[in-house]
Amino acid sequence: MTNLENIDETFMREALSLARQAWAEGEVPVGAVVVKDGAIIGRGFNRPISGHDPTAHAEIQAMRAAAQHLGNYRLPGCTLYVTIEPCTMCAGAIIHARIARVVYGARDAKTGAHGSVVDLFAEPRLNFHAEVLGGVLAEDCGKMLSDFFAERRAQKQG
Repeated sequence: MTNLENIDETFMREALSLARQAWAEGEVPVGAVVVKDGAIIGRGFNRPISGHDPTAHAEIQAMRAAAQHLGNYRLPGCTLYVTIEPCTMCAGAIIHARIARVVYGARDAKTGAHGSVVDLFAEPRLNFHAEVLGGVLAEDCGKMLSDFFAERRAQKQG
């Protein structure tokens, strides 16, 4: 395993920890961190239900915190780690923020914007392209989502 793979797994584990926090609050368990120069500068987890905010995805929360930390709406040189493939809304925000690199865990066959449904990151007409790597701790990230939705279905039946 390379040093970069170790770093990616370390930060993805932090995103998974935030996803667990979302689950504990009744939200879909997705977590995200923004890293610059080896330090976490933004953390977030899903909060659309509790926040009554359809934009309160983990990635958006983490980027908002990072932007506040840097005092800039642009986040050049940053890496975003998120437990699931970003949706189109989040991909658009990532592009606007100029995030250099995106690392995600599980693919999202229903809303994923890195090839599962569409690939905004590869759209040649856009003026910025982040480097994207999927599949980091994918099994752990996917299992958390599967377990969450299984629990939800069981609660509805019981």
